[in-house]
Amino acid sequence: MSILLTGGAGYIGSHVALSLLEAGYEVTIIDDLSTGNKNLIPSKAEFIHCNVCELKKIDSLLKEKKFLALMHFAGFVEVEESVSYPEKYFKNNTTNSIKLFDLCLQNGLSNIVFSSTATVYGNPTHKSFVSETDDIKPINPYGESKVRTENYLQQFDPRKINYIILRYFNVAGADPELRSGLIKKYPTHLIKIASEAAIGKRGSVQIFGNDYNTPDGTAIRDYIHVSDLADIHIKVLRFVLEKRQSEIFNCGYGKGYSVKEVLNMVNSLCKNKINIINASRRSGDAEMVVSDISKLKRMIDWTPKYNKLEKILKTSIQWEKKLLNEKVF
Repeated sequence: MSILLTGGAGYIGSHVALSLLEAGYEVTIIDDLSTGNKNLIPSKAEFIHCNVCELKKIDSLLKEKKFLALMHFAGFVEVEESVSYPEKYFKNNTTNSIKLFDLCLQNGLSNIVFSSTATVYGNPTHKSFVSETDDIKPINPYGESKVRTENYLQQFDPRKINYIILRYFNVAGADPELRSGLIKKYPTHLIKIASEAAIGKRGSVQIFGNDYNTPDGTAIRDYIHVSDLADIHIKVLRFVLEKRQSEIFNCGYGKGYSVKEVLNMVNSLCKNKINIINASRRSGDAEMVVSDISKLKRMIDWTPKYNKLEKILKTSIQWEKKLLNEKVF
Protein backbone atom coordinates (compact mmCIF):
# COMPACT_ATOMS: atom_id res chain seq x y z
CA MET A 1 0.00 0.00 0.00
CA SER A 2 3.01 2.32 -0.47
CA ILE A 3 2.88 5.19 -2.96
CA LEU A 4 5.88 7.20 -4.18
CA LEU A 5 4.84 10.82 -4.65
CA THR A 6 7.04 13.53 -6.16
CA GLY A 7 6.32 17.17 -5.41
CA GLY A 8 4.47 16.43 -2.19
CA ALA A 9 5.46 19.76 -0.65
CA GLY A 10 3.56 21.54 -3.41
CA TYR A 11 -0.03 22.70 -3.65
CA ILE A 12 -1.68 19.74 -5.39
CA GLY A 13 0.82 17.10 -4.26
CA SER A 14 0.30 17.89 -0.57
CA HIS A 15 -3.49 17.63 -0.91
CA VAL A 16 -3.18 14.28 -2.67
CA ALA A 17 -0.78 13.07 0.02
CA LEU A 18 -3.39 13.91 2.67
CA SER A 19 -6.08 12.02 0.74
CA LEU A 20 -3.83 9.00 0.22
CA LEU A 21 -3.07 8.81 3.95
CA GLU A 22 -6.77 9.10 4.79
CA ALA A 23 -7.48 6.27 2.34
CA GLY A 24 -5.02 3.98 4.15
CA TYR A 25 -1.97 4.22 1.89
CA GLU A 26 1.60 4.75 3.01
CA VAL A 27 3.16 7.77 1.34
CA THR A 28 6.80 8.53 0.59
CA ILE A 29 7.37 12.07 -0.67
CA ILE A 30 10.27 13.28 -2.79
CA ASP A 31 10.62 17.06 -3.03
CA ASP A 32 13.57 19.43 -3.35
CA LEU A 33 11.55 22.29 -1.81
CA SER A 34 12.51 24.62 -4.67
CA THR A 35 8.89 25.67 -5.07
CA GLY A 36 7.21 23.63 -2.33
CA ASN A 37 6.91 24.30 1.38
CA LYS A 38 7.98 21.73 3.96
CA ASN A 39 5.12 22.74 6.26
CA LEU A 40 2.62 21.40 3.72
CA ILE A 41 4.02 17.86 3.95
CA PRO A 42 1.71 15.67 6.08
CA SER A 43 3.40 14.53 9.27
CA LYS A 44 2.50 10.88 8.61
CA ALA A 45 4.27 10.84 5.25
CA GLU A 46 7.92 9.85 4.86
CA PHE A 47 9.85 12.77 3.39
CA ILE A 48 13.05 12.59 1.36
CA HIS A 49 14.65 15.90 0.43
CA CYS A 50 15.77 15.32 -3.11
CA ASN A 51 15.26 16.41 -6.71
CA VAL A 52 13.76 13.97 -9.22
CA CYS A 53 17.02 14.19 -11.19
CA GLU A 54 18.99 12.67 -8.27
CA LEU A 55 18.66 9.25 -9.82
CA LYS A 56 21.15 7.39 -7.60
CA LYS A 57 19.25 8.37 -4.47
CA ILE A 58 15.91 7.44 -6.03
CA ASP A 59 17.31 4.19 -7.39
CA SER A 60 18.38 3.18 -3.87
CA LEU A 61 14.90 4.04 -2.58
CA LEU A 62 13.20 1.96 -5.28
CA LYS A 63 15.42 -1.03 -4.50
CA GLU A 64 14.85 -0.66 -0.77
CA LYS A 65 11.07 -0.21 -0.81
CA LYS A 66 8.26 -1.76 -2.84
CA PHE A 67 5.85 0.85 -4.22
CA LEU A 68 2.45 0.21 -5.78
CA ALA A 69 2.59 3.33 -7.94
CA LEU A 70 4.38 6.55 -8.74
CA MET A 71 2.39 9.79 -8.59
CA HIS A 72 4.45 12.44 -10.36
CA PHE A 73 3.59 16.05 -9.48
CA ALA A 74 7.04 17.64 -9.42
CA GLY A 75 7.42 20.27 -12.11
CA PHE A 76 7.36 23.94 -13.00
CA VAL A 77 3.90 25.33 -13.75
CA GLU A 78 4.10 29.07 -14.58
CA VAL A 79 3.02 29.87 -18.14
CA GLU A 80 4.65 33.31 -18.23
CA GLU A 81 7.94 32.01 -16.87
CA SER A 82 7.95 29.21 -19.43
CA VAL A 83 7.69 31.78 -22.23
CA SER A 84 10.79 33.56 -20.86
CA TYR A 85 12.75 30.41 -19.97
CA PRO A 86 11.55 27.54 -22.18
CA GLU A 87 14.61 25.33 -21.76
CA LYS A 88 14.17 25.38 -17.98
CA TYR A 89 10.72 23.85 -18.49
CA PHE A 90 11.78 21.27 -21.05
CA LYS A 91 14.65 20.11 -18.83
CA ASN A 92 12.64 19.84 -15.63
CA ASN A 93 9.16 18.89 -16.87
CA THR A 94 10.19 16.64 -19.74
CA THR A 95 13.78 15.39 -19.53
CA ASN A 96 13.81 14.83 -15.77
CA SER A 97 10.36 13.18 -15.90
CA ILE A 98 11.47 10.78 -18.64
CA LYS A 99 14.57 9.77 -16.66
CA LEU A 100 12.42 9.20 -13.59
CA PHE A 101 9.92 7.04 -15.51
CA ASP A 102 12.73 4.97 -17.01
CA LEU A 103 14.27 4.41 -13.58
CA CYS A 104 10.92 3.32 -12.14
CA LEU A 105 10.33 0.85 -14.98
CA GLN A 106 13.83 -0.57 -14.55
CA ASN A 107 12.96 -1.25 -10.91
CA GLY A 108 9.60 -2.87 -11.66
CA LEU A 109 7.44 0.14 -10.78
CA SER A 110 5.11 0.27 -13.78
CA ASN A 111 1.99 2.04 -12.43
CA ILE A 112 2.27 5.79 -13.04
CA VAL A 113 -0.12 8.69 -12.44
CA PHE A 114 1.15 11.79 -14.22
CA SER A 115 0.08 15.38 -13.58
CA SER A 116 -0.49 17.07 -16.90
CA THR A 117 -2.48 20.17 -17.81
CA ALA A 118 -5.32 21.48 -19.93
CA THR A 119 -2.73 23.87 -21.34
CA VAL A 120 -1.89 21.09 -23.82
CA TYR A 121 -5.09 22.01 -25.71
CA GLY A 122 -3.83 25.52 -26.40
CA ASN A 123 -6.51 27.98 -27.47
CA PRO A 124 -9.56 25.93 -28.51
CA THR A 125 -11.46 27.69 -31.28
CA HIS A 126 -14.71 25.75 -31.25
CA LYS A 127 -15.99 27.56 -28.12
CA SER A 128 -17.31 24.42 -26.49
CA PHE A 129 -16.10 21.75 -24.11
CA VAL A 130 -12.61 20.34 -24.63
CA SER A 131 -12.40 16.53 -24.70
CA GLU A 132 -9.42 14.20 -24.41
CA THR A 133 -9.61 13.44 -28.14
CA ASP A 134 -9.38 17.10 -29.22
CA ASP A 135 -6.30 18.41 -31.00
CA ILE A 136 -3.21 18.99 -28.92
CA LYS A 137 -1.92 22.47 -29.77
CA PRO A 138 -0.02 24.03 -26.86
CA ILE A 139 0.66 27.75 -27.24
CA ASN A 140 3.41 28.05 -24.62
CA PRO A 141 6.50 26.07 -23.54
CA TYR A 142 4.82 24.91 -20.32
CA GLY A 143 2.09 23.14 -22.28
CA GLU A 144 4.61 21.79 -24.79
CA SER A 145 6.78 20.38 -21.99
CA LYS A 146 3.80 18.41 -20.69
CA VAL A 147 2.84 17.22 -24.20
CA ARG A 148 6.33 15.81 -24.73
CA THR A 149 6.13 13.92 -21.43
CA GLU A 150 2.66 12.60 -22.25
CA ASN A 151 3.94 11.41 -25.64
CA TYR A 152 6.80 9.56 -23.99
CA LEU A 153 4.44 7.60 -21.76
CA GLN A 154 2.14 6.80 -24.67
CA GLN A 155 4.87 5.31 -26.85
CA PHE A 156 5.50 2.40 -24.45
CA ASP A 157 4.33 -1.14 -25.08
CA PRO A 158 1.09 -1.32 -23.01
CA ARG A 159 2.29 -4.62 -21.57
CA LYS A 160 5.16 -2.83 -19.85
CA ILE A 161 3.40 0.13 -18.27
CA ASN A 162 0.06 1.29 -16.85
CA TYR A 163 -0.30 5.04 -16.78
CA ILE A 164 -2.97 7.61 -16.04
CA ILE A 165 -2.49 11.08 -17.48
CA LEU A 166 -4.56 13.73 -15.71
CA ARG A 167 -5.07 17.00 -17.54
CA TYR A 168 -5.86 19.56 -14.86
CA PHE A 169 -7.97 22.56 -15.63
CA ASN A 170 -7.69 25.52 -13.22
CA VAL A 171 -7.07 24.18 -9.73
CA ALA A 172 -8.11 26.47 -6.88
CA GLY A 173 -9.31 26.58 -3.28
CA ALA A 174 -7.81 25.01 -0.18
CA ASP A 175 -8.32 22.03 2.10
CA PRO A 176 -11.56 22.71 4.05
CA GLU A 177 -9.69 21.89 7.27
CA LEU A 178 -6.96 24.35 6.21
CA ARG A 179 -4.22 21.75 6.45
CA SER A 180 -2.91 22.78 3.04
CA GLY A 181 -3.38 25.43 0.40
CA LEU A 182 -1.52 27.43 -2.21
CA ILE A 183 1.64 29.17 -1.04
CA LYS A 184 3.37 31.43 -3.57
CA LYS A 185 5.47 34.52 -3.05
CA TYR A 186 4.59 35.87 -6.49
CA PRO A 187 1.30 34.21 -7.45
CA THR A 188 -0.14 34.28 -10.96
CA HIS A 189 -3.35 32.35 -10.20
CA LEU A 190 -6.43 34.59 -10.38
CA ILE A 191 -8.24 33.13 -7.35
CA LYS A 192 -5.11 33.24 -5.20
CA ILE A 193 -4.53 36.89 -6.13
CA ALA A 194 -8.19 37.82 -5.65
CA SER A 195 -8.23 36.11 -2.24
CA GLU A 196 -5.17 38.09 -1.15
CA ALA A 197 -6.96 41.27 -2.22
CA ALA A 198 -10.07 40.17 -0.33
CA ILE A 199 -8.18 40.17 2.99
CA GLY A 200 -6.31 43.40 2.23
CA LYS A 201 -2.96 41.79 1.50
CA ARG A 202 -2.77 43.52 -1.89
CA GLY A 203 -4.34 46.69 -3.13
CA SER A 204 -5.57 45.67 -6.56
CA VAL A 205 -6.18 42.87 -9.04
CA GLN A 206 -5.33 43.09 -12.72
CA ILE A 207 -7.49 41.71 -15.50
CA PHE A 208 -5.15 40.65 -18.27
CA GLY A 209 -7.24 41.33 -21.35
CA ASN A 210 -10.84 42.56 -21.46
CA ASP A 211 -11.23 42.34 -25.23
CA TYR A 212 -11.57 38.59 -25.69
CA ASN A 213 -14.42 37.22 -27.77
CA THR A 214 -16.41 36.19 -24.69
CA PRO A 215 -19.67 37.54 -23.21
CA ASP A 216 -17.95 40.06 -20.92
CA GLY A 217 -14.63 40.33 -22.78
CA THR A 218 -12.55 38.48 -20.18
CA ALA A 219 -11.03 35.01 -20.43
CA ILE A 220 -13.06 31.99 -19.30
CA ARG A 221 -11.70 29.08 -17.28
CA ASP A 222 -12.97 25.87 -15.69
CA TYR A 223 -12.04 25.94 -11.98
CA ILE A 224 -11.82 22.73 -9.91
CA HIS A 225 -11.44 22.61 -6.13
CA VAL A 226 -8.12 21.07 -5.12
CA SER A 227 -9.80 18.63 -2.70
CA ASP A 228 -12.03 17.27 -5.47
CA LEU A 229 -8.95 16.92 -7.64
CA ALA A 230 -7.21 15.01 -4.85
CA ASP A 231 -10.19 12.65 -4.69
CA ILE A 232 -9.87 12.03 -8.44
CA HIS A 233 -6.30 10.86 -7.81
CA ILE A 234 -7.46 8.29 -5.28
CA LYS A 235 -10.09 7.01 -7.71
CA VAL A 236 -7.75 6.77 -10.70
CA LEU A 237 -5.10 5.07 -8.56
CA ARG A 238 -7.58 2.34 -7.69
CA PHE A 239 -8.60 2.20 -11.35
CA VAL A 240 -5.08 1.67 -12.66
CA LEU A 241 -4.25 -0.91 -9.97
CA GLU A 242 -7.42 -2.91 -10.65
CA LYS A 243 -7.84 -2.51 -14.41
CA ARG A 244 -4.15 -2.43 -15.38
CA GLN A 245 -4.92 -0.14 -18.29
CA SER A 246 -3.76 3.29 -19.38
CA GLU A 247 -6.06 6.28 -19.83
CA ILE A 248 -6.11 10.07 -20.16
CA PHE A 249 -8.68 12.07 -18.18
CA ASN A 250 -9.68 15.72 -18.06
CA CYS A 251 -10.02 17.03 -14.51
CA GLY A 252 -12.49 19.88 -14.16
CA TYR A 253 -16.19 20.51 -13.56
CA GLY A 254 -17.28 21.17 -17.13
CA LYS A 255 -18.35 24.74 -16.29
CA GLY A 256 -16.55 27.95 -17.12
CA TYR A 257 -16.36 31.29 -15.29
CA SER A 258 -14.95 34.51 -16.66
CA VAL A 259 -12.36 36.58 -14.84
CA LYS A 260 -15.00 39.25 -14.14
CA GLU A 261 -17.43 36.66 -12.75
CA VAL A 262 -14.78 35.38 -10.33
CA LEU A 263 -13.89 38.88 -9.16
CA ASN A 264 -17.53 39.88 -8.75
CA MET A 265 -18.17 36.86 -6.53
CA VAL A 266 -15.08 37.59 -4.43
CA ASN A 267 -16.38 41.13 -3.94
CA SER A 268 -19.75 39.76 -2.85
CA LEU A 269 -18.07 37.51 -0.26
CA CYS A 270 -15.87 40.11 1.37
CA LYS A 271 -16.27 43.59 2.77
CA ASN A 272 -13.24 44.85 0.88
CA LYS A 273 -14.09 46.15 -2.53
CA ILE A 274 -11.32 44.93 -4.79
CA ASN A 275 -9.68 47.58 -6.91
CA ILE A 276 -9.73 46.12 -10.43
CA ILE A 277 -7.25 47.32 -13.06
CA ASN A 278 -7.52 46.47 -16.74
CA ALA A 279 -4.22 45.41 -18.29
CA SER A 280 -3.10 44.03 -21.64
CA ARG A 281 -3.25 40.34 -22.46
CA ARG A 282 -0.46 38.07 -21.28
CA SER A 283 1.58 36.06 -23.76
CA GLY A 284 0.52 32.41 -23.82
CA ASP A 285 -2.96 32.90 -22.36
CA ALA A 286 -5.93 31.20 -24.03
CA GLU A 287 -9.35 32.78 -24.47
CA MET A 288 -11.62 30.02 -23.21
CA VAL A 289 -10.85 26.54 -21.89
CA VAL A 290 -13.65 24.43 -20.34
CA SER A 291 -13.48 20.68 -19.79
CA ASP A 292 -15.55 17.86 -21.16
CA ILE A 293 -15.48 15.40 -18.23
CA SER A 294 -17.85 12.81 -19.66
CA LYS A 295 -15.05 10.24 -19.93
CA LEU A 296 -14.06 10.71 -16.29
CA LYS A 297 -17.68 10.35 -15.16
CA ARG A 298 -18.17 7.28 -17.34
CA MET A 299 -15.06 5.38 -16.26
CA ILE A 300 -14.34 6.57 -12.71
CA ASP A 301 -16.70 6.49 -9.73
CA TRP A 302 -16.21 10.14 -8.79
CA THR A 303 -18.67 12.67 -7.43
CA PRO A 304 -17.40 16.20 -6.69
CA LYS A 305 -18.10 17.73 -3.29
CA TYR A 306 -17.00 21.31 -3.81
CA ASN A 307 -18.19 22.08 -7.35
CA LYS A 308 -19.49 25.56 -6.67
CA LEU A 309 -17.41 28.66 -7.28
CA GLU A 310 -18.51 30.08 -3.93
CA LYS A 311 -17.08 27.06 -2.06
CA ILE A 312 -13.79 27.35 -3.93
CA LEU A 313 -13.51 31.04 -3.14
CA LYS A 314 -14.49 30.71 0.52
CA THR A 315 -11.81 28.09 1.25
CA SER A 316 -9.25 30.13 -0.67
CA ILE A 317 -10.02 33.28 1.33
CA GLN A 318 -9.96 31.34 4.61
CA TRP A 319 -6.54 29.95 3.68
CA GLU A 320 -5.22 33.45 2.99
CA LYS A 321 -6.43 34.55 6.42
CA LYS A 322 -4.55 31.62 7.97
CA LEU A 323 -1.36 32.53 6.10
CA LEU A 324 -1.70 36.12 7.28
CA ASN A 325 -2.18 35.12 10.93
CA GLU A 326 0.30 32.25 11.17
CA LYS A 327 4.01 32.71 10.58
CA VAL A 328 4.74 28.97 10.18
CA PHE A 329 3.99 29.03 6.44
